[in-house]
Amino acid sequence: MSGHTLWGIDLGGTKIEGVVLQSKAKSWAKTRTKTRANPNILCRKRIATQGSKGYAHVLNQIKSLIQAMSDDLGASPQRIGFGMPGAIEPTTGLLRGSNSQNLNGKPLHQDLEKLLGIPVAVENDANCFALAETKSGVVGDVAPTANVVFGVILGTGVGGGIVVNGNLISGKQSIAGEWGHNFLHESGGACFCGRSGCVETVISGTGLEKYYASLARQQRPLKQIVELAEAGDSNASSTMDRLVQFFGLGISSIINILDPDVIVIGGGVGKIDLLYTRGVSEIVKHIFAPRLKTMIIKPKLGDSAGVFGAAFLFEGAPNQSG
Repeated sequence: MSGHTLWGIDLGGTKIEGVVLQSKAKSWAKTRTKTRANPNILCRKRIATQGSKGYAHVLNQIKSLIQAMSDDLGASPQRIGFGMPGAIEPTTGLLRGSNSQNLNGKPLHQDLEKLLGIPVAVENDANCFALAETKSGVVGDVAPTANVVFGVILGTGVGGGIVVNGNLISGKQSIAGEWGHNFLHESGGACFCGRSGCVETVISGTGLEKYYASLARQQRPLKQIVELAEAGDSNASSTMDRLVQFFGLGISSIINILDPDVIVIGGGVGKIDLLYTRGVSEIVKHIFAPRLKTMIIKPKLGDSAGVFGAAFLFEGAPNQSG
């Protein structure tokens, strides 16, 4: 096999997914637009992470997956991108903030390069989401000339990623886009990060379920809460009101700082239609502009976004497989 290929791995708590993409264009680096249609998928595989077996086992699972993909294609990667929860601390080189606890405090980037013997790029999963939706997702459909894109993960947790002129912005401390740990409201209570009232504690799926339980005195999953609100349940309706109010306030701070062309809302909470009607109206109340021009949209790639974004981390330096 020959040609320009991109290899990506999405390292999750329960699964590890890999993909190999091939460009439809002659070069990934030379295009006239900032976005393009979905590339060809040459190979895609998933295996279980099996994180309970320890850090070394997870590394071996990654190596096994890449070997299986290489066997299928008859070619090996020259470089590979990884997306995962958490971020590499630039000063120490250690992973922090991952919900896969066995990875935290480990020199994951360094160990992956040593294990695989090739250059490796490691990025937060929200950054990979933003990059994928910009490069081959919804942004190309609705705003192909967009200069600034903010990708939001609004699910069990809250994260974000920034893409400017097609390039991912990670930041000096690898925390660019981490709006989920900005202060939003004291009623959110304690956050795992050690602070209180973070965006994540208020409008994440977990935070909303906790708020509903405080009113109804019983636990329900978010999907049921949304259905109950649609049926007129007062506690569920109050929970949705809370989401809409604080979504508008939280997103407005992003717009006031970045003024992006597009904000793509991913994650389970991002599927709630109220965000794109009442939620947008709430944003308008708080932005420092007479009208809202930023597009607030749903994503296109679904669970493909993470692994596609990981592959795009080396877009400017295509693998020459053979």
